[in-house]
Amino acid sequence: MNALVALCHFCELHGPRTLFCTEALHPPSPSPSQAGAPLPGDRDRDGDREGEGLTMRANSSATQRGDMCEGCRSLPASHPGFVSIDDETGIRFLSHQHPRQPQLFSVVRQACVRSLSCEVCPGREGPIFFGDEQHGFVFSHTFFIKDSLARGFQRWYSVVMVAMDRIYLINSWPFLLRHLRLTIQSLQSTALKVFDSEQGVCPQRAVRMNSVFSPAVFPHQRSGNAARSLTSLTQHPNLWASLHSSFSWLLKACGSRLTEKLLEGAPTEDTLVLIERQTEQEEEMSCWEGAEGGGSRPPRHQSESELDQDFLCDDAKLEAFPGPKFRSLRHLRQVLGAAEFRQLAWHVLMGNQVIWRGADPGLIQSAFTMLKSLLPVGCVRSVPYSAQYEEAYKCNFLGLSPDVPIPTHVSSSEFSVLVDVSKERSCHFSATGDDDITSLYQFTISSANTQPTDRGPTLLNKLEVALSNENLSVDVVSHCLLSLHSLFTQMEDTQKVLTLLGATGPGEEDNVRLLKFWMTGLSKTYKSHLMTAVRGGERSPSHGCLPRNL
Repeated sequence: MNALVALCHFCELHGPRTLFCTEALHPPSPSPSQAGAPLPGDRDRDGDREGEGLTMRANSSATQRGDMCEGCRSLPASHPGFVSIDDETGIRFLSHQHPRQPQLFSVVRQACVRSLSCEVCPGREGPIFFGDEQHGFVFSHTFFIKDSLARGFQRWYSVVMVAMDRIYLINSWPFLLRHLRLTIQSLQSTALKVFDSEQGVCPQRAVRMNSVFSPAVFPHQRSGNAARSLTSLTQHPNLWASLHSSFSWLLKACGSRLTEKLLEGAPTEDTLVLIERQTEQEEEMSCWEGAEGGGSRPPRHQSESELDQDFLCDDAKLEAFPGPKFRSLRHLRQVLGAAEFRQLAWHVLMGNQVIWRGADPGLIQSAFTMLKSLLPVGCVRSVPYSAQYEEAYKCNFLGLSPDVPIPTHVSSSEFSVLVDVSKERSCHFSATGDDDITSLYQFTISSANTQPTDRGPTLLNKLEVALSNENLSVDVVSHCLLSLHSLFTQMEDTQKVLTLLGATGPGEEDNVRLLKFWMTGLSKTYKSHLMTAVRGGERSPSHGCLPRNL
């Protein structure tokens, strides 16, 4: 990531100052004119480190020595700085008091001044974003450090990340906030211990109340300690090396967590929903960690965002479970039987709660993976395997251990279906997991639903035709499902959808019910666009409007 992280401090004597800076240097690409010249990466690391230290010392000399007090200085002028090299990418992470490039010095200096003066969030502690195309964009987090000799017994610091890519920095906000708070909280807790220790020896509040206050000599009234270094405040012997490690990891992790992908056409509804869910999970995690600092902690049970993250169990997760597994919808239909599969798929498409109860979590998760493909991503809320029943508003796919009882209001409801999976008495799994599921398990499907499932919805009728056609491969069936998903969610009029599918006859009630359920899974971006289009009386040719007549 082309960014830079800096620790800044508001000195009582000299104002905002940059204390420590970490930047990433990418390896240069060799050009034909430089073929015979040695590259920086060809030098030994000790010589490279010393040369970079000399460059940094030259840059840091731009700041007049007379304007540098103990609180404004991190590393001594003779210190070569810190260097870490990523062996995978060849990127070098360099840390010193100031950036090694003169043009970056002014950029960081401006970010430092703005973060500790005008660009401050309410309460003066917390994150804020500012910047422009010319001077770069800045993610800044201001905070206080306890100091028994400072005004108000605390000093003001900030950590800033400067980058030219505004979108990338904004998308990294939850990640940066979460990890910078860990670093800040570590500094604050360490400094608080030193503060309490100093106050126990000599309480400064009583000393100040009993002394004569003079603004002209206020710094000297504290024995010249108006500017204490961060090392003195924390009593951390390896403070700057620790910050170098933290900032270097942050730059590396932040640069590798997001990658650009070339997409042909507009993103699908499933893609938008997954992006929104990931963002919500990161924001919720940041809020929880912020709440921990305030002394509150939410109860530890699965939240909706945690339940949602299990939308698709990938092959790696399924392979971790021993025993046989369902390989496709066609395989699931062959094992359960055509009539039982249709009953189960009908409940899935109508949005009813589908409960599988058995002793094999791998088999249950594989069944859920197949059944989830019938629905858009936004309509899926899953608890793969649980030791207690979860209500339908939390999940519409629920896996239970065999001894979990089903509540009466659920077993008597027409909006749920239960699949009990029982093992045969003498069954042994092979090492490859290719056993015949029908010879190892018995499946019992039960539901209080009395509505006939043999007429609709049309999507289920078309699916059964595709599954029963052995000439169609599993991949072809999957693409058919994706096409039907798009058709049901993108058309602007219910009657047009039903007419196009030939679904205006028997089973039309099931089709309308399916559309209502699928509308609940639309992304927030799509819903916002649709509401704007409806209110403005305009229609987007790529997205359409919400289905009417519902």
